[in-house]
Amino acid sequence: MQLPRSKVPAFGRIQVRLDQVRELINQQLTTPPKDQALGQLLDYMNARSGKMIRPGLVLLSADAVGKITGKHIRIAAIVEIIHNATLLHDDVIDQGQRRRGLATINHLWGNESAVILGDFLLSQVFKMCADLSPKIVSIIAATAARTCQGELRQIIQRQNWQLNEAEYIDIITEKSALFLSSCCRLGAIVAKAKKAHVESLARFGLSAGIAFQITDDLLDVAGDENKTGKTGGKDAERSKLTLAVIHLLKAVAPSEKATVYDKLNAPAGKNRDALVEMLRSYGSLEYAHNLAQQYLAGAIRELARIPESDAKEALIEAAKFMANRAV
Repeated sequence: MQLPRSKVPAFGRIQVRLDQVRELINQQLTTPPKDQALGQLLDYMNARSGKMIRPGLVLLSADAVGKITGKHIRIAAIVEIIHNATLLHDDVIDQGQRRRGLATINHLWGNESAVILGDFLLSQVFKMCADLSPKIVSIIAATAARTCQGELRQIIQRQNWQLNEAEYIDIITEKSALFLSSCCRLGAIVAKAKKAHVESLARFGLSAGIAFQITDDLLDVAGDENKTGKTGGKDAERSKLTLAVIHLLKAVAPSEKATVYDKLNAPAGKNRDALVEMLRSYGSLEYAHNLAQQYLAGAIRELARIPESDAKEALIEAAKFMANRAV
């Protein structure tokens, strides 16, 4: 079977290793012939392989401070499977119909199948972690827990029009950035890197992760679905406050806030263009993009202690890709 290639140009250096990660994922998610229905779901999901950002960060972090080993391949596969499980559950929560350019599992097979398939992926992760060291398993488990905490906090804060920028950054740090930070940390630890290098790479992943999530939220509200490959406007539709919306609510006159609330509370697809125009006219899209660029610059600075190498340059290019997808 022809393995899909990552869409992140910086990952060309580790393409062979990413292929090994995909092969391991396929092996772990292969089912006996009698489980034909489950096999069909898994085959469809595996065919929609994404950018492999999390595995890529594991591998490049290792490459920047040491050597990539078979253990790195396993850990990279584990973090990607966890990520795919969260996407399955996210699509149910957000009622998403497109992901990675194709119909979602929940759209084709229903919410029940998507939820249980996500649970199945997580159960496979438990098995894959069995022979890893307690320290590595502890990082993986804590990362998964913090990701869920962040998602829960975001759901609880729906329609909280008083949510401020600091609270938003805290939420996306938990739900997304800490995951990317842990990928860099795991890659460095398993490569037996110096503690200072481990921490530098972890901080790099954190700042790059915040930039990534700010940009992802921008794409949700103002991105072209044909380019992003997933259903747009779901954050606004589900009343999830993003940085651009928080900026808009602070920028508009008090008399205009009700108009913004109406647009945020509108049915799916309705008033999206009008909301985007308001975000653009008040400089809210530009503000969010500029803040993402600040976090990107901070991420790059965190790599100052890492020795110069092609792998380090690839990490920088990967972070730029993550932060500039809305441009």
